[in-house]
Amino acid sequence: MGITARFCSIQPCLDLVFGVFLTLGWPIVVDAELKSLDDTELSEVDGAGIGLVFDDFIFSHGTDGPDVNGDQARVFRLTGIKSSDGQDVDITVNHLYIAGAGSHYGEQLTPVNLGRLTNPWRIDVVDGDNIGVPDMAILELAAPALTSATEGFDCLSTTAVVGSGQCSSRPATENWRGERADIGLQMNVAVGTDRSPNLNIHARSAVVDGSYIRLWGDDERRQMAGQFRLNLYSPEVSINACSQDGSACSSRITMSDFVMELAIGNSLQPVFFDVDGMGNFLLEVDPIAMPKAGTIGESGLRADSDPATWDFYNDYYSNPEYRSNVSIGNLSVTNKDFGSARIEGMIVQHLKIQTKDLAP
Repeated sequence: MGITARFCSIQPCLDLVFGVFLTLGWPIVVDAELKSLDDTELSEVDGAGIGLVFDDFIFSHGTDGPDVNGDQARVFRLTGIKSSDGQDVDITVNHLYIAGAGSHYGEQLTPVNLGRLTNPWRIDVVDGDNIGVPDMAILELAAPALTSATEGFDCLSTTAVVGSGQCSSRPATENWRGERADIGLQMNVAVGTDRSPNLNIHARSAVVDGSYIRLWGDDERRQMAGQFRLNLYSPEVSINACSQDGSACSSRITMSDFVMELAIGNSLQPVFFDVDGMGNFLLEVDPIAMPKAGTIGESGLRADSDPATWDFYNDYYSNPEYRSNVSIGNLSVTNKDFGSARIEGMIVQHLKIQTKDLAP
């Protein structure tokens, strides 16, 4: 399976094309050619970051069983975990795929493009002053950005045309593979010798435009800090469980017209990453730091309040970048429909997630 990637310094764009061949059970082979640059060409590179575009991309990993030669296939596995009663816990990802639309839940994999030359995936160092984190250089890993509604495509429709929405990634057509991927995961959890059914999660024609992760070092707390935004738009996200051999599956839960815009951490409340003395991972969003002394009038109006204090809270509670939204056009279980569901304007004011060792 071939992959063509283009790496750009945005202005100008310097192309590097390489082939990557992923074959189940075989090593990954990378064939790349680097072109040397003279002083004139180097002087034109402005350090605007790296853009990545993947053409003809297919990724498929798994499954958990012997290959054609009888050897154990390569899978992603988490071990070393103990249950509360001391049994070994094994978490195995049997199959993980990223491919073109129409994969039929990962059974028919075709190529897809990821990113566009006009709107690539990005690896960049941005000025913290521009995103509310003063005097900091921020490492940003970002998916293609959302665009104007006059230039973009509807994020959910598989037949969307230009001017119908804010997503840059185009749906597949008869003549174009598009930039929207089918994504799927099959995983299994074993506690001791008791192995659960396979859990399958699939997203069809998925778009992640507008997603990013930003990281920097916090000098005061001496921890890594960040902002995380995950956008996922898909006409169908489904979940079901199947037996180990795939002969029997439970009812499929289907979420049609699925939209998730998840924001964790912002300029006022970054998310902090840490590891405690016992080796447990800690993720925390601290309560918001209060502004300097100032009052809000009983009327709640700016004219009756300290202007700086009123502006602080108004920005915090009205800024859409701080808020998360989830919507489902229709939730169904097999052939039974349960209608739509929506959560809008959710803001994470405090969050603490910490792993624990449950072994005796």
